[in-house]
Amino acid sequence: QVQLVESGGGLVQPGGSLRLSCAASTFTLETYAIGWFRQAPGKEREGISCISTSDGSTYYTDSVKGRFTISRDNAKNTVYLQMNSLRPEDTAVYYCATGRALVLQSWGYDYWGQGTQVTVSS
Repeated sequence: QVQLVESGGGLVQPGGSLRLSCAASTFTLETYAIGWFRQAPGKEREGISCISTSDGSTYYTDSVKGRFTISRDNAKNTVYLQMNSLRPEDTAVYYCATGRALVLQSWGYDYWGQGTQVTVSS
């Protein structure tokens, strides 16, 4: 079973930046895709970005394109989400997850981290 630990969340002013990390216990065939999701209070969980651990292919939801960048360090079994130009509407609990499908939907993912809070506020 893959274990995931997110870190890097916090409070940041609008326009600021944060880098989230997702450390996995291992990368295997089951961890072909690593995805970042977020869930704001009263809203459904939203897939925002994902990356293939094999060839580095990436996908982003439209609301974060040009602002967020996902990357991987296979040697460290870690995936990062660099978030720039943060907006109040980016406030949410951010989760990483591993799965076998490079998609932005929850059904593609089997293992989830505990989440890290990101708050964008002045």
